[in-house]
Amino acid sequence: MRINLKKSESQNPQFTVENLIPWTILIGVTLIYTIILYPSLLVTREPIYQAGDVAKRDIKATIDFFVENEKMTERNRQDVVKQVLTVYDHDINFFKKIASRIDDAFSWAGNEIENIPKPLAANTPKNSAGDNLSDLPSQNASEKIQNMDIKAGFEQRIGITVGQEEFDTLKKEKFPPTIADGIKTILKKILNNGVVNDKERLLKENQPGIVLRTIGAEKEKIVTQLKQFYGYDQAKVMVTIFGESISKSTKHFIKPMTVSFSQGLIQPNITLNRHETEERKITAAAEVKPVLYKIKAGEMLLREGERVTEFQRMKLKAFQAKTQEKQLLTSSIGIAMLILCFLLIVYVSHINSKDNFRRYLHKNLLFVASIFLCFLFITKISISLTDSLARNIPFYISSSGLYYGIPLAAGAMVVCLFLGLEIAIPFATVISIAAAILLQNRFELFLYFFLSSTMGAYWVQHCRERKVFIKAGVKLGLLNVILITAINVYTGALSDGALLWDLGLAFQAGVVAGMITTGIAPLIEIAFSYTTYNTLLELANFDQPLLKRLMIEAPGTYHHSVIVGSMVEAAAAEINANPLLAKVCGYYHDIGKLRKPLYFIENQTDGKNRHDKLAPSMSSLILIAHIKNGIEMAQEHKLGQAISDTIQEHHGTSIIRFFYEKAKQQRGEDAVKIDNYRYPGPKPQTREAGLVMLADVVEAASRTLQNPTPARIQGLVHNMINMIFSDGQLDNCELTLKDLHLIAKCFNKILGGIYHHRIDYPEPLVLKNGQRKNGSSDRQSVQTSRDTLEQNRKNGTGHLRRLGLP
Repeated sequence: MRINLKKSESQNPQFTVENLIPWTILIGVTLIYTIILYPSLLVTREPIYQAGDVAKRDIKATIDFFVENEKMTERNRQDVVKQVLTVYDHDINFFKKIASRIDDAFSWAGNEIENIPKPLAANTPKNSAGDNLSDLPSQNASEKIQNMDIKAGFEQRIGITVGQEEFDTLKKEKFPPTIADGIKTILKKILNNGVVNDKERLLKENQPGIVLRTIGAEKEKIVTQLKQFYGYDQAKVMVTIFGESISKSTKHFIKPMTVSFSQGLIQPNITLNRHETEERKITAAAEVKPVLYKIKAGEMLLREGERVTEFQRMKLKAFQAKTQEKQLLTSSIGIAMLILCFLLIVYVSHINSKDNFRRYLHKNLLFVASIFLCFLFITKISISLTDSLARNIPFYISSSGLYYGIPLAAGAMVVCLFLGLEIAIPFATVISIAAAILLQNRFELFLYFFLSSTMGAYWVQHCRERKVFIKAGVKLGLLNVILITAINVYTGALSDGALLWDLGLAFQAGVVAGMITTGIAPLIEIAFSYTTYNTLLELANFDQPLLKRLMIEAPGTYHHSVIVGSMVEAAAAEINANPLLAKVCGYYHDIGKLRKPLYFIENQTDGKNRHDKLAPSMSSLILIAHIKNGIEMAQEHKLGQAISDTIQEHHGTSIIRFFYEKAKQQRGEDAVKIDNYRYPGPKPQTREAGLVMLADVVEAASRTLQNPTPARIQGLVHNMINMIFSDGQLDNCELTLKDLHLIAKCFNKILGGIYHHRIDYPEPLVLKNGQRKNGSSDRQSVQTSRDTLEQNRKNGTGHLRRLGLP
C-alpha cells in the first residue's frame, strides 16, 4: 500500500487504523516469541505416566526445579508426628472447687436445720434408738416437705445424690463439719496426686511421657512417670484406703459416710486434650521440610522407549506442576513486557527514524517481523535437533558446540540486503538477545550471534553479484572460528576433540548462512516486492519485454527514456545516490505511454498531432493517464515498488502548462480550474525519483533548442531546475542545493555531448561537362536528384532504391 507523506499529516497526526498496524505487528511479535519461549502456555501437558509405562518421546527439563520425594517426606512427617507427646490438662483448682461446694453444702444444710421450728421438731416421733422416724406414715406432712427441700438443696450444692438414710443421719447430727473435713482431706490427697479418666489409655501411649499442661497457669511440663496417676476406679479404691486412717474415736457412722461421699465426689482432674494434641501434630508435620532432589535445566527426564520408574514419574510430575504454576504465567508476562519494551525502544530510536524505512513502514515492519520470527523458529527447532543429535551420535559433542552451528547470522544478512546496514545492526542486536534467552540466557552465545550477524550484514551490504553471498559466508565462517576460539579460551573449554567440533560447526554456520541468504533473497523479492541490485541489472537489460515494446511501438519515448536513464545514472553517481536504481527508473518512467503512444509528440512521425482535434481538458487527461497506466504495467510485469513509485512521482504535482494555457485562451482564465491540469502526484519521495523528474523535464526541453550551443544548454538546464525547485516539487526528496549544482553539471555535460557540433565532411568532386562538382547527394539540387532517381528507375541500374521509401 502506498503511503503519501504530507506535511499536514506529519504536523497533525491523527489516530487512524493505519497507526495501529505497527503496534499490532510489535505486539504480535512479542506474543509469538513468548509462545516460542514458553510453548507450554498453549501446548497441552505431557500425559501423566504411571510406573511401568513406556515413554512416547523424549522429555527434557527446560528450567531448574526440585523434585520432592513424597514417600520419604511423608515418612519423615510420620516420624515427627509420633514424637509429639500427648497433651493432658491438669486442673489444679479442681480440689478448691469441690472443697468450696462441700463447705457450702454442709453450712447451708446446718443452717436450715437450725431454722426448723422447734414445736415441729418436738412433735416429731422418735424410736427407741432416738432416730428420726420421718419416713413413717404418721410423720407430719409439713415436716416431710421441709426435709425434702433441705435434701434437694444439699444435693444441688454438693453435686452428688445423697441417700435418704444418709441424709437423715446428717440431719440428725446437724451436718457436722467433721464429715466435711474428712471428705476434703481424702479428696485432697487423691486429687493432688492426679486422677485420669482412662489410665489404661494413658499407659498405652508410645511416647516416653506426656505433656501435662496446667489449666489457667499456661504452664506445662513433661511427665514420664505415668503410673503415679490414679485411674478413676483406682481413685475410688484409694478413698477407701485413706478412709481407714480416720480416727476410730469418732462416731461409727462418720467413717463410712465420709468414704461414701468422697467416692461420689471424686472426679478426674487430668483430662486428655485431643484438640491441642492434634494441633501440635499438624504443626510439627508442617514444619518438616520436604525431601528434595534438584533437577538442572537440560537434564533428561524421560527417554523415548524407556519404562517409567517411580522416581522418573515424580520428576515428570514436578516438572509439569512447575511449568503450569503461576510462576510460569508471571515469567511469561514479564519476559513479554521486557521484549515489547526492548522492541519499542529499538524501533523508535533506531528504525522508525530512518526515512527510507518509514516510507514503506508497514511492509518493512512486516518483513522484519517475519524474518525475526522465522529465524527464531529455526533456532527453536535447532535446539531440539541438537539435543537429539547429541544423544544419538556415537561420539561426544557438547550442546553448546551444536548451538554454534545455528546459522542465525543469515537473518541480519537478509535484512541488510533489502533494508541496508543501518537497519540490519539493530535487527542483529534484537535477534541475538532473543536467541540467547532461548538458550538459557547465555551471555557468550549472545556475543557470538551478535558479532557474527553484524559482520555478516556488513559483508553483504554492497552485494552486486550472487557469488558475493558465498564469499561473505566463507569470511563469516572464518570469523566464527576466531570467535569460538576466544569463547572457549574464556570458558576454559579447551578439550581437543570438543574444540575441533566447535570450530567446525561454527565455520559451517557461516557458510550455511551465506547459502540461506542466497536462496531466500528471491523469495523475499517476490513476497514483499523488494528490488535488489541483481534484479535491477536484469531490468536494465534492453532485451526486457517492456523495453523492446517501447523501442518498437514508441521509439521516440524509448530514445527519450534511454537518454534520461543515462543522465540520472551519471548524476546519481555524483550525489551518492543509487546509480543503477536511478538508471532503471529512467528507462521505465514513461512505459505508460505504450497505451496511447501516438498522443505523445515524440512518437508522432507523420507530422499530425492528435491533440489538435481534442479539447485541452481531454488532452490533459490523456497525458495524466500515462502515470496510472505506467503503474499498472509495472505491477503487471513485477518491476518492483521502487520503480512503480518513481513512475507515479516523476511528474510530481506539476502543471501541464501547454494545455492549461491553451484552455485559458479558449475559455478564459476564470473558467479553467488549474487542478484539472495538474498531475496527481505525490511529489518525489526519493533522490532517485527527483533525479528522474529533473532529467525528464530537461531532456524534453532540450529538444526545443534551435541552436543547442553549450551556453544555451547550460541556461536551459539552469532555468528548468530552478523552475522545478521553485515550484516545490523537490521538497520531499532530500536533494540539497549542492546536489542540484552537481546534477546541473552532469546534465550539461551529457546534453553537450549529445548536441555537439560536427565538422562538414568533404565530398568527392566529379567532372560533368568538363567542370568539377560536388558528388555529395546531400548537396545536389532537388531537381538533379529527382532526375537521377527517375533515370535509375527507368534504367533499373545505378544506386539502390532509397530504403524506407515507397
